[in-house]
Amino acid sequence: MRLSQVSAADAVATRASVALFALLLSPVTVWARVPWNLRALSNPPHTYTAPELHENGMRGLFFDGVPWQGKPTRVFAWYGVPTNAKSDRVPAVVLVHGGGGTAFANWVRLWNSRGYAAIAIDTCGSVPIPAGNDTWQRSSFGSPPCWEESFDQIDWPEKDQWPYQAVAAIILANSLLRSLPEIDPNRIGITGISWGGYLTTLAASIDRRFRFAAPVYGGGFLGEDSYWIPQFRLMGAVRAHKWLHLWDPSVYLKKAKMPFLWVDGTNDSFYPLDSLRKSYLLPRVPRTLCIRVRMPHSHDEGERPEEIYAFADRLLRSMPPLATVQAQRQREEVVWLSYTAQIPIAKADFNYTRDRGDWKDRNWISAAAESQGQHKFRATLPPGVTAYYFNLTDEHGLVVSSDLRFVAGTAR
Repeated sequence: MRLSQVSAADAVATRASVALFALLLSPVTVWARVPWNLRALSNPPHTYTAPELHENGMRGLFFDGVPWQGKPTRVFAWYGVPTNAKSDRVPAVVLVHGGGGTAFANWVRLWNSRGYAAIAIDTCGSVPIPAGNDTWQRSSFGSPPCWEESFDQIDWPEKDQWPYQAVAAIILANSLLRSLPEIDPNRIGITGISWGGYLTTLAASIDRRFRFAAPVYGGGFLGEDSYWIPQFRLMGAVRAHKWLHLWDPSVYLKKAKMPFLWVDGTNDSFYPLDSLRKSYLLPRVPRTLCIRVRMPHSHDEGERPEEIYAFADRLLRSMPPLATVQAQRQREEVVWLSYTAQIPIAKADFNYTRDRGDWKDRNWISAAAESQGQHKFRATLPPGVTAYYFNLTDEHGLVVSSDLRFVAGTAR
């Protein structure tokens, strides 16, 4: 992943000051002046062929994006449909890459093999042609520089900044899918990885037409705890506050209306667990968690979890659901959870850490939870535990996590 290099010491030293910016956020005020015009973006964009780009079984295309600095833009995308579709109209998914990425044809193929149409878009004004130094060739109709470079754009007009442009492109991709005769417009979801997970939380909060959202690693509260804390410090309080007011997902997530699947790792250095927890608690919608111990951070790892496909299958193809955590309680040193599951649960792990400080550095220990009869597990808190959660694993190897809990006074 192409991400700015900052030191852990700087992150610890500046977290407290940057957290003050987040305390000043006013979601109601910001939502009232949200820059995206969903009515306009709901119209399907005009498309263009991309004859110079070829992938077997894929259609390469451009579609009109929103203007940037007064000039027209075009968004590149790979689009593919399943070859074994059993109905006239198929479900579909919008795929959003992360830092260092572009539109990935293999990601589209992966979803096609599962019975879904898919569109993978480039959110950075590039095309999937390597340009050296882990970069991609810029399109002549490109949009603004992306990812961390958006921090330097905060004094630009709002609609010229990368978060606005990227979310608009995602909404337009949804509108394009909905206009295609082979797509069922009521069965379209979205998933994204890292910066793509960040964009997924924004787009799903703005565009309620999505049937589900599955951000991988991504979330909000970047001003409270994230990889980019030192960069907010360098921006200064006023400019950091402005960026967080406009582009942090925490401002918009309460408006989301579709079910969410949140996928992350316990030691992710970009979107730490405390910010993930604050993010997934905001939408008042059904949520499913899949938090794997020490899950690596990459595009390959982010597209791999079978839980994402099972989640989509349940909502878009009426397949059996993932397990559901019904309740999670603690009484003194004993914690337990109850659950429902159509697919039998093979095991339950109790995951805990005794460490404090940066989440990426904490050591996590997994222990078998004790069955307490049908649909219930329990565990005893070891001495010194600071945070814990359960993982339920079903007979297919699919993991569902319980809520991350902190032991009072020990979260950091």
